[in-house]
Amino acid sequence: MSIVDDPSRRTDPIRTVDIVIAAYNAAATIGETIKSALAQPETASVIVVDDSSRDDTVAVATARDDGTGRLQVLRQDRNGGPSRARNRGIAVCSAPWFTVLDADDVFLPGRLAALLQHADEADLIADDLLVRDEGAAETRPMFFPPVDRPQALDAAAFINGNISHGAKGRRDLGFIKPLIRRELLVRHAVRFDDALWLGEDYELYTRALLLGGRLLLVPAAGYVYTVRPTSLSGEHTIDALRMLRDCDQGLATIPGLTTAQRKALDDHYQSVDRRLQWRLLIEAVKRRDAKAAVATFSRSGAVSVFLVGMLLQEAVRRVRLALPS
Repeated sequence: MSIVDDPSRRTDPIRTVDIVIAAYNAAATIGETIKSALAQPETASVIVVDDSSRDDTVAVATARDDGTGRLQVLRQDRNGGPSRARNRGIAVCSAPWFTVLDADDVFLPGRLAALLQHADEADLIADDLLVRDEGAAETRPMFFPPVDRPQALDAAAFINGNISHGAKGRRDLGFIKPLIRRELLVRHAVRFDDALWLGEDYELYTRALLLGGRLLLVPAAGYVYTVRPTSLSGEHTIDALRMLRDCDQGLATIPGLTTAQRKALDDHYQSVDRRLQWRLLIEAVKRRDAKAAVATFSRSGAVSVFLVGMLLQEAVRRVRLALPS
């Protein structure tokens, strides 16, 4: 019998969270990740979706079965990115709550219990993240200042929390890994956007909130996020940035948006577009394409100011590197 079809799982009042782990070439880390997920008493199932890895991810994941029948390992025929893999996992979820766990991250003991204390208050329950560098044991809060009390965030506040505001910084709310009420996803047919390889979390959370979901952000409860120099989130390709920018236009078509929500979406669009134009400018300079370089300045006055500022920063950096130490 499939673990998804086992009625005893669905009626267990303790095991209430399905955890989806999208994995690609994660043999070195996924064992620890699965172990930490299965150690949570509230875990109904751990669904690993291997995205056509070329290493031993499947073998390592399968070997982590703890005998409780809660681990399921699925394999994609071809590499399709994190959104496709997660969506396949969502399709077999049945518990009241769903969450994702990256294949190189871990849960600390008690995380799910701490979040589920707020189950009556929200449809998305997220905690401040604990960050560790690859290969390190020490952690630090991701957000500054750290979250010190539960905070309800509406859709506009969440979107604005993903926008860079210069010296003021941002909270990078798109990185959160909330528990999500599965009924909300089912009712509105919300899934990760298969086309997105960057910002797929931002798009899904924003869509859920714009459709009426409630988000609660609480102090760190034990999601340990690993920072890797080679992670997809650190490699923003031009196409990925363009698609992240344009997803805001799709979100803006949701009926009934407020003025504040529309403004937040437009501000996020403009913020990503500035980053995109900077990347396009760099590529144009590399190709010595003067026409393409000039075109990046024609987007808007705000983009032009941003690009000039970035060029000045780059010039200062090069001067400092040229100075004798």
